[in-house]
Amino acid sequence: MKALLARSYGRLNELEIADVPRPEPAAGQLLVRVQAAAVNPIDIALITGTLKDKLPVAHPFVPGVDVSGVVESVGAGVDRFRAGDAVIAWNGVPSGAFAEYALVRADDSAALRPPSLDPRHGAALPTGALTASALLDEAKPGLPGWVLIVGATGGLGSYAVQLAKQAGATVIATGRDGDMDYLESLGADGVIDYRTENVAERVRDWTQGGADVVIDLAQAGPALADAAAAAKPGGLLVSPLGGPPAFDRDVRAVYTGTTTPAGRLAELAAQAATGALRVEIGAEYPFSEARQALLDFTAQHVRGKVVVTF
Repeated sequence: MKALLARSYGRLNELEIADVPRPEPAAGQLLVRVQAAAVNPIDIALITGTLKDKLPVAHPFVPGVDVSGVVESVGAGVDRFRAGDAVIAWNGVPSGAFAEYALVRADDSAALRPPSLDPRHGAALPTGALTASALLDEAKPGLPGWVLIVGATGGLGSYAVQLAKQAGATVIATGRDGDMDYLESLGADGVIDYRTENVAERVRDWTQGGADVVIDLAQAGPALADAAAAAKPGGLLVSPLGGPPAFDRDVRAVYTGTTTPAGRLAELAAQAATGALRVEIGAEYPFSEARQALLDFTAQHVRGKVVVTF
């Protein structure tokens, strides 16, 4: 089979499509014929090695954590899925989605893909929607209330806006000039252009004291202090990227990543299938241009998800 390979940690332009042996599913695994895969920031980190001390990978490495396809065969002990099932999955650090076939864990990181959810939109769902759901789980002490979402136009942000609205929040989103209509269509009650306005001052003025919850999807480490300044005293900052345990203004911080509670991916897929959860695809590439998809992902501002199709 053909796969996009990183033969060692390095630059994205060193990736290549090469022939590799087709894997066989072990106990508790599915072999999936991939129809589509989505690009995520974690792919870049795993390829370049920026997280190799915490999340090392074995080489040659096939990136891609979001899988959408059809089950080719199942390993021993698998009873939730069978050959021929359409599925989506979050594959985590083992990755493998940028290949004609991928191994997938047959647990709560995988779900049946509803018939009305096509492979492309199925691939765009797992990481973004699961991570946004985990962030909203942590934000519950401040809900319903004012929620600021920093980095709202990306693949993760688009889900965070929608799920925050479902939780009853009044949502303020940051974006660029021209993003207002898009973010409002996702459910944002107000939009701030982060390039021309002081976000923290605008939020404090808008909310008369600060947001109950700030969800920052764009910054990490000490830079999160800028976002925390938009929270009210006693407020909460939630981020998937990591940073200080607390901030000035008595703002508490919680950090979380992608989680797969039982049934959650199936529930999100059901919402996407009915249109209750919008899946935004901002760019699409054929597998032959998978390397270019990753390069463009790092260089361009894209609304929603970048998807590679097979």
